[in-house]
Amino acid sequence: MIKLHHPSPVAFGLVVIGDEVLNGDRVDSHLLTFKRMIHERGHELAWHWLLPDDPETLTGHLAFSMARPDPVFVCGGIGATPDDHTRACAAAAAEVALVRHPGARALLEAKFGADAYPNRILMADLPEGAELIPNPINQIPGFSIANHWFLPGFPKMAGPMGKWVLDQRFGHCAALQEAVLVVRGVPESRLVPLMHRLATAHPDLKLFSLPHMGDDPHILLGFRGRSGLKAAMADLRQALDGESIGYAEASS
Repeated sequence: MIKLHHPSPVAFGLVVIGDEVLNGDRVDSHLLTFKRMIHERGHELAWHWLLPDDPETLTGHLAFSMARPDPVFVCGGIGATPDDHTRACAAAAAEVALVRHPGARALLEAKFGADAYPNRILMADLPEGAELIPNPINQIPGFSIANHWFLPGFPKMAGPMGKWVLDQRFGHCAALQEAVLVVRGVPESRLVPLMHRLATAHPDLKLFSLPHMGDDPHILLGFRGRSGLKAAMADLRQALDGESIGYAEASS
């Protein structure tokens, strides 16, 4: 299989929908799944929302994200039960009608026959102009509209469907890499002026500082990016040496 290559990294949003995640016993596993898939292809997860099954909340948040350039994965709420509002809210946010999609209708009729009616067929009511996303697990499709990719709330379905979207539409780009030092013996505030200088000197990289407390207090200080890490880390070591701040190489 030939990999599709994307010229530059894409920053994605992720929306997970469900009262059962917010207030029930279900734990969200979509975040880890999509973060891994997105990073493996050299792209970035820019933000993550966890939203309730509430039409007003969903419509407002989707309208906001549809006005932004980020492509967004949305997991949950596309079934046919009364608490599944995502299809209608997506249509309202995109300012289009909710209509019966002929392709989705055909898939549901092929899978369920006469039992598709009167309830299961509701899953074919999608925003006007939506495109289908194939579901290799049970053939009930997801859909896309306004640069948003709507998938089931079940991770075993959403994962393969999201992978298909990434591979078919976005592909791979240069992998995101990270280099880090372990700094001990100084508060994080001592590093702020140094960090400002280095961030300005290396604008194409992300400079980060992660303090750790407990029995071994330390700070993980480093850069994240796709090129230029070697030079940036050399500048970081020189800056720390210049201010007599001790550090060690982080173990891989």
